[in-house]
Amino acid sequence: MGDIDQIIRLLKVHYKQYPEPIITQIGKEHFPFKVLISTILSLRTKDIVTAKASKKLFELASTPQEMLTLSEEKIQEVIYPVVYFRVKSRTIRHISTVLLEKYRGNVPADLDELLTIKGVGRKTANLVMIEAFSKNAMCVDTHVHRISNRLGIVNTKNPTETEFALREKLPVKYWNDYNALLVAHGQNTCSPISPKCSICKLLPFCKQVNVVKRR
Repeated sequence: MGDIDQIIRLLKVHYKQYPEPIITQIGKEHFPFKVLISTILSLRTKDIVTAKASKKLFELASTPQEMLTLSEEKIQEVIYPVVYFRVKSRTIRHISTVLLEKYRGNVPADLDELLTIKGVGRKTANLVMIEAFSKNAMCVDTHVHRISNRLGIVNTKNPTETEFALREKLPVKYWNDYNALLVAHGQNTCSPISPKCSICKLLPFCKQVNVVKRR
């Protein structure tokens, strides 16, 4: 882990050239419900699609109370074409109901509490902790899982294992930036298949674990 400081520094330099993630943008509004719902919409969905769907949805409903005035079919219509838009419409209504019944319409600022809500997984809950509440959390998606293993920082089989391994190995001061940095790196350089190793600034620190073909 001696190289982690240099890896983070290099990622931050190159991160500046990429568009700011939509969830980070929404987080600046200091509106936890919007962060939670937009994170649900973002799962397996491109940022540009998430941004458009979130904007359209929040124009109609930006609180749990308002969300429940919309039918499941209306939410589907508004958020399409996000991936799994039918499932996500049900999840959004369910989350809104739970928040009203159990939390007076507020999003709980506690990771474990948030995870008790059906439809909220670890990636979503961790990202909400970071973007909505500025709490230290380790958000791991497929990019973070893949690149952390490729670099040789961890040796894990799935994102959940990666999250807990990184909690042990990565200095806390890097937790909240790590997801955004690696997502940008994964989308633009360190792709799942045939990563662009020839232009990657992290190459001197990368063990290229399981990289078969590269550019």
